[in-house]
This record gives sequence, structure tokens and C-alpha cells, in this order.
Amino acid sequence: MSASTEADWSTEAELERLRDEIVEVDRAIVGLIAQRVELARRVGPLKRALGMPTLDPPREATIVRRAGALAREAGLAEDDVRYIFWHLVGLSRRVQLEQE
Repeated sequence: MSASTEADWSTEAELERLRDEIVEVDRAIVGLIAQRVELARRVGPLKRALGMPTLDPPREATIVRRAGALAREAGLAEDDVRYIFWHLVGLSRRVQLEQE
């Protein structure tokens, strides 16, 4: 095997290994989203028992701002992370509204 062929094989193997790691990270992210949705599902009845509305714009904005700050600390684009968190908050809100 030539040095070039060995380098290609090594590079392809590293690419495959990294892609496998990405799959595992994706699996963990989906698991965390499911965990967050389950917590939101449990929050819904408590809000209703306290007479609180499901929709709480100031609370939602606080969550998204906090995510932006965490993104900045992690060296990520704040806007992109805030975009993702707006969707997560919306998913949580929908789960709570479905319970009403």
C-alpha cells in the first residue's frame, strides 16, 4: 500500500469515527429534548393549579436570553442557539396546551 493510499484510508477511518460520534451526540440531544418536554408536561398542571397561564412571554424570553449567554460562553453563535431555544420553548408550550 502506498503512503498516499494509507493516508486516504486513515483519513476515511477518522471521518467515519467522527461521524459515529456525531450520531451519538445527536442521540443524546434528542434524549435531552425528550427529557425537557417531559418536564414541561409536568409543569403544565402545576401552572393551572396556581392559576398561571400557559403562555408566559417574560419567562420564555428569559430562557432564550439565558441560552444565548450560555452559547456565548461556549463560543457558539448566540443567534443560532436562541433560534433553537425558541423552538424548544414552543415545543414545551404546545405540550402544555395539549393538556388543557
